[in-house]
Amino acid sequence: MGRQLPDAKTLYTALVNRDRSFEGIFVVGVRTTGIFCRPTCRARKPREENVEFFASPRDALLSGYRPCKLCNPLGYKGEVPDWLQPLISEIDSTPGIRLKDRDLRDRGMDPNRVRRWFKANHGMTFQTYLRTLRIGRAFGRIRYGDKVIEAAFDSGYDSLSGFTESFKKTTGFSPEKSRNRDLIGVTRILTPLGPMLAGATREGICLLEFVDRRMLETQLARLRKLLRTEVVPGTSEHFDALNRQIGEYFAGTRKEFDLPLVLKGTPFQQEVWKCLQAIPYGATRSYQEQAELLGKPRAIRAVGKANGDNRIAIVIPCHRVVGKDGRLRGYGGGLWRKRYLLDLEAGHNPEAAGGK
Repeated sequence: MGRQLPDAKTLYTALVNRDRSFEGIFVVGVRTTGIFCRPTCRARKPREENVEFFASPRDALLSGYRPCKLCNPLGYKGEVPDWLQPLISEIDSTPGIRLKDRDLRDRGMDPNRVRRWFKANHGMTFQTYLRTLRIGRAFGRIRYGDKVIEAAFDSGYDSLSGFTESFKKTTGFSPEKSRNRDLIGVTRILTPLGPMLAGATREGICLLEFVDRRMLETQLARLRKLLRTEVVPGTSEHFDALNRQIGEYFAGTRKEFDLPLVLKGTPFQQEVWKCLQAIPYGATRSYQEQAELLGKPRAIRAVGKANGDNRIAIVIPCHRVVGKDGRLRGYGGGLWRKRYLLDLEAGHNPEAAGGK
């Protein structure tokens, strides 16, 4: 059951007044235009009898409304809020930084508020996040030739034993083994459909999933097992390209991705994922057609399961596979996202759009 909204009169008053306190509480659909907006949209306010209120953009999309181009109600949920941005910038520009609660207070921030944001957006406390970043940077330094003791002290540790213990706890192996091991660095990629968790090794991208997908924890566990390593927040040389290309895709200016991918799986899964990548932008195939192209016409369910096991959404376009009758089926990110992605591609593909 959806979240309970305030009464319609209260919501309409908030809309008319462009009340910022209602951001994230509701979006409004305008029946006369078929568009939905944020409460603070600068567009001319519709008449009260012509509006419909929804608890989320998802609900508006499922009701057939299109997002307003002026206020972008899909937004980039998960963006760093303005009050936190100075702290994030400081962390990014100061490798090895250590900050205690009193340091946050000195910067005019409530430590509890910071802790809650990191827990909600990174799945860990602020202190754990800082510690993991330090370990990730130290791993990179040791891997490329630095001595363990140099990496330890430059990462802000007072003793080699304390560094070694923390390193083992985070990575699962000792610092000395870093030159022959790898880590999966993860970061958040913001999209109009909500934040995605991206993961990469030095070879390439190994993960791209919506953060609210139910299977995300399972996918991370599988990755740890397949790649025999741990997952830590961090940077990667591949993230800039991924972020740019995902942005271009949602802007309608990119139809194919050019990224190194790490696709660990069974031989059958890899066949299915390769077949997915061959589906043209703006086109769809049925599970039956995919099975036939693989030379295994009876393996329809197995093809569907391998689709669901795809860990690199959008880039490996499992959203382009539909039921034999053309209906949308089985998408880990939610069918509303699948519909949005297919509509996006059709809208930027003259041939596909013309066939509607």
